[in-house]
Amino acid sequence: MLKTERRGSFMGRMLASEGAVSVLVVLLGFLVGTILVALVGKNPLNMYKAILQALSGYNIDNGKMNVRYIGETLNYAVPFILCGLSMAFAARAGLFNIGGEGQYIVGLTVAQMVALLGPQIPVFHWVLALAGATVIGALWGGLVGVLKAKFEVSEVVSTIMLNYVALYVSRMVCLRLPGATTYKTANFPESALLTNGFFQSITNGSMLNHGFFLMLAAVVIYWFIMEKTNLGFGLRATGFNRETARCSGIPVVKSIAVSMAIAGAFAGLAGGIVALGSFRYGRVLSGMDNYGFNGIAVALVGNSTALGTMLAGLLFGMLKNAQALMQGKQIPKEITFIIQGLIVVFIALRSAIAMYLDWRSKRQLQREVLGK
Repeated sequence: MLKTERRGSFMGRMLASEGAVSVLVVLLGFLVGTILVALVGKNPLNMYKAILQALSGYNIDNGKMNVRYIGETLNYAVPFILCGLSMAFAARAGLFNIGGEGQYIVGLTVAQMVALLGPQIPVFHWVLALAGATVIGALWGGLVGVLKAKFEVSEVVSTIMLNYVALYVSRMVCLRLPGATTYKTANFPESALLTNGFFQSITNGSMLNHGFFLMLAAVVIYWFIMEKTNLGFGLRATGFNRETARCSGIPVVKSIAVSMAIAGAFAGLAGGIVALGSFRYGRVLSGMDNYGFNGIAVALVGNSTALGTMLAGLLFGMLKNAQALMQGKQIPKEITFIIQGLIVVFIALRSAIAMYLDWRSKRQLQREVLGK
């Protein structure tokens, strides 16, 4: 009866679809953001002009086109997508990976170390740096998985703590790198940079780099593992019901540890790409970049699927690129953070929507029974 009711109307079908709900909450986030901009006395149209420019490169005010904005949007989206995949991969196994930020930081730190101290061989240099970032991210996440699987340590608590461990260890390490000051190191050698000359030429000098290809590969790998392998089936089964999976012969302990390790690898890769693709020097972090935390929202909006997470990451990348453009149009850049937060809040109401659908179905059933 529940399925019949949900399919009985357009609204019911839409609310029963996770993809449709994600689109709906994004639209609601922008709607509330528009109202807030109007309430503070600004023109909401300017906000959408900035968003359009970040998305398409077209400036409505002067009629000029600059593809550099498209390149920057794609570049900003890369770490959002990878950190979103990190959260999503763990979520599919029934885990809540709040440690994406710490895994991102250790990846960034190792990438900077290899960039400054590694062999300056073209291509091999940055490949080695990113490989190191991915491996350390996997180890950092895998540690949480082992603690969860072997000792039932809450992954929420352990990942939160490890985020701060990663931040302060990163500062200690980076302050000892060549040329380090309180906020930066010496410049990276050219062989360590992810610079892509072709992308720079077609996007008018944007920061878009080789990391974009690696992100696309990561999305495909995520999809393949989850949907086409026995490992992915075991992870999904563990996420649905851990005890049933164990009784079915699925190695639950291994699944938990592996899922967190792979999740950490995605976030570590994100840190390496940001370190070598968006900067020409190493950074001594004084605070968190928040890509890992935003990855939680990206995964929620994308329903923890490969395609959905990529689209959600592109949305967040567009909003980040639009911040500076909004300031130029007298729109507070904080409105983008508000929109992101509202999207997460509305996504969290998904369970409330399910309860509403169940209640409505029961009411419909009561009417039919009483009518007969």
